[in-house]
Amino acid sequence: MSSATDPGDHRRKWDKEEYEKLATERLTEEFDKPDKDETPVKRELLKARSYKIDLDSNLGKSVVISKTTAASDSGGYYCNVCDCVVKDSINFLDHINGKKHQRNLGMSMKVERSSLDQVQKRFEMNKKKREEKKKQYDFEERMKELKEDEERLKAHRREKRKERKRKAEEEDPGDSDVAALMGFGGFGTTSKKR
Repeated sequence: MSSATDPGDHRRKWDKEEYEKLATERLTEEFDKPDKDETPVKRELLKARSYKIDLDSNLGKSVVISKTTAASDSGGYYCNVCDCVVKDSINFLDHINGKKHQRNLGMSMKVERSSLDQVQKRFEMNKKKREEKKKQYDFEERMKELKEDEERLKAHRREKRKERKRKAEEEDPGDSDVAALMGFGGFGTTSKKR
């Protein structure tokens, strides 16, 4: 930039030759400088996670955090791949499924294209699983079993009640005689089943 040559003109004037020279130098430096990685990085295709994400281990726990506390021990969910802390579980899941995290793991966001054989095998496998579930959990059979269990439980309770009555009558036969002398049927009961 040069100062104004005309004393009446207060505007600054740009030295076009000087800046043109600087621009050409910068362009020649860029072309002469070799690129760090001329070959593009080959990343793995996106694949399913083989581990379970632990979101509940620190749930309901309180942690004292100071200035010297490590980022992994501070409040929130820590991602050791990206070395960052996310404050809630929803954002943590978004981060784990996100582009930045996947790139740090060495994966691209592209998914492997499935062949017809793979899809057919998957359908067969899911069909077998569904049939096994049906065999394991047939609703009508389960209801029958529950009713039978209920009936057995009721019968068991009835038997216990009858047994308790028998024991009570065997232990205290004199109570009925005393009650009869006093003029009433029994002690502690209002029912007249005798």
